[in-house]
Amino acid sequence: MPHIQPVGSCFFVTFRLYESLPKVESDKLKLKYQAQLYDLHKVINDKLRNEAIFSLRKHLFAKLDDLIDSTENGPHHLKNNEIRELVSKELFRFDGNLYNLIAYSIMSNHVHILIDTSIQLDEMKQEGIIENYVQLDQIMKRIKGPTAVYCNRKLGLSGKFWERESYDMYIRNEKMFNNVLLYILNNPVKAGIVNNWKDYPGNYCKP
Repeated sequence: MPHIQPVGSCFFVTFRLYESLPKVESDKLKLKYQAQLYDLHKVINDKLRNEAIFSLRKHLFAKLDDLIDSTENGPHHLKNNEIRELVSKELFRFDGNLYNLIAYSIMSNHVHILIDTSIQLDEMKQEGIIENYVQLDQIMKRIKGPTAVYCNRKLGLSGKFWERESYDMYIRNEKMFNNVLLYILNNPVKAGIVNNWKDYPGNYCKP
């Protein structure tokens, strides 16, 4: 999917374990999305086209997330408390520097995070801002690279740990921010793991 990553934005990002979703199912979703996206690009009005594409992305993500939550096959390494702690530690490593870590939910085979990268802009001078700003794709590499090494080492594994691609969406307004925050925290509730999001050890929300 196309990544739209405005400088200094707040982002909702989901990344998952390698082969955590059956390829047949993910390919079906991809083909359906590409066909619909092709049709939407024919819409002449820019505003209507962008809104329709944004809605399509949200719909696809909901389908994808449901599939990941419901799959019993594939790796579920993040159920392991030590592995979950390694991921959590790495998320906090860049908090207050590259981003403001607002919330996360570390599920058994995927992770949802909500981060605000505008904190970088506060520390930069107006001149040379683009050169100094660390883009979201680079932030995700700094998170996923070390965690892959640490988690594989802890599990006695080798090879790919995370899927290469992450799903990201920038937060457009306060309503969307609140909806995404609730979505992240209630992910383990939706999955039937706990009745209250505060009871799930893989959840975090900045006070």
